[in-house]
Amino acid sequence: MAKILYFDCFSGASGDMVLGALLDAGLPLAELEAALGSLMIPGWSVSAERVLRGGVSATKFRVHEPAGTGGHGHSGEGGHHHGHSHDHGEAGGGHRSLAEIAALIGKSSLDAGARERAIALFTRLAGVEADIHRMPVEQVHLHEVGAIDSIVDIVGAVFGLQWFGADRIVASPLNVGGGMVRSAHGVFPVPAPATLRLLEGVPVYSSGVQMETVTPTGALLVAGHAVEFGPMPAMRVERIGYGAGDKDLPGTPNVLRLVIGRDEAVPGAQRVVLLECEIDDMNPQVYGVLLDMLYAAGALEVFYTAVQMKKNRPGTLLTIVAPPDRREALTGIVFRETTTIGLRYQELLRACLEREIVVVDTPVGPIRFKIARRDGAVLNASPEFEDCARAAAERSLPVKQVLALATEAYWHSRRD
Repeated sequence: MAKILYFDCFSGASGDMVLGALLDAGLPLAELEAALGSLMIPGWSVSAERVLRGGVSATKFRVHEPAGTGGHGHSGEGGHHHGHSHDHGEAGGGHRSLAEIAALIGKSSLDAGARERAIALFTRLAGVEADIHRMPVEQVHLHEVGAIDSIVDIVGAVFGLQWFGADRIVASPLNVGGGMVRSAHGVFPVPAPATLRLLEGVPVYSSGVQMETVTPTGALLVAGHAVEFGPMPAMRVERIGYGAGDKDLPGTPNVLRLVIGRDEAVPGAQRVVLLECEIDDMNPQVYGVLLDMLYAAGALEVFYTAVQMKKNRPGTLLTIVAPPDRREALTGIVFRETTTIGLRYQELLRACLEREIVVVDTPVGPIRFKIARRDGAVLNASPEFEDCARAAAERSLPVKQVLALATEAYWHSRRD
């Protein structure tokens, strides 16, 4: 059974929240410290403590600066405000180039694959910063996330996610917050430019809370690891972790929730998303065009069912079965091309027989067959209707007779 890790970002995400949630879910702090290895400048340390956020017990992860540097312990990323503010002391050195960060990561005790992934995340961030500020990547100095505490967040999170060994990482849409945020480049609207670029292609929203709830490091980690975004997938829950933000917000817990479990899929099962809506006010000529468009966009199955709707109006139930990663594209087509104003969806598992196409010699010529097997045994053998219709027309025979001749020929070939 595959292991699933789900980021529930209803209060956003930051680097320290990700690490807090990983520790809360069972990542041993001692193993995290060992993995960070000599990445830490002498005098720096990390800790984890239990706190309450909105009445929910959570783990607060901190990086502590050496005494005398003027710092006061890590609560987040540079000038970014996940319900806090923090100024790095000089020992934190918040202005590092990508090469300097890569050299620091190289000193960690992570395995080669994890070091490569951490460097790839920083390379992604440097590329975003270079594009925003229109400068070569080599000249980019990463400010808020180039400090020791944020480097610890990213490297530590890469180790923690690897430690849990999830086969599939999924995330909810991210609550990005609102208002303005002060950074090394000035005051910007939330989400900050770098954060927003890191979240391209990721579903986001704002609950209206006036603070930065998704920081650049949080965006980098969630978007860089999640393979899909949406509601919590079906699983048997094994571990739950809560990573605390710095501020205790009124009305909702300022935490990142991590849910880890097992997908109880049977061998050979395929995960799909089911999308449905009813329509009772659309020109019926559109349905044929819509069917073709949905299949072209990656739908596995599309079908229409006659239904009776409110006010005794006849309507049509549109049902789409598709791979989960095609949900957004198909949703866009439905909203753009039909008159519906709502669409529901859910993830399901489907079991499919092994299938192949074979050509069979029959009394009416070669006919293609769709063969379906399970554990090597043939359970279904269906002649392709188009082949049979063509053969029937060429020989002036009823199609049903050609279907029968072809089917008999296939099973006779099996006996031989």
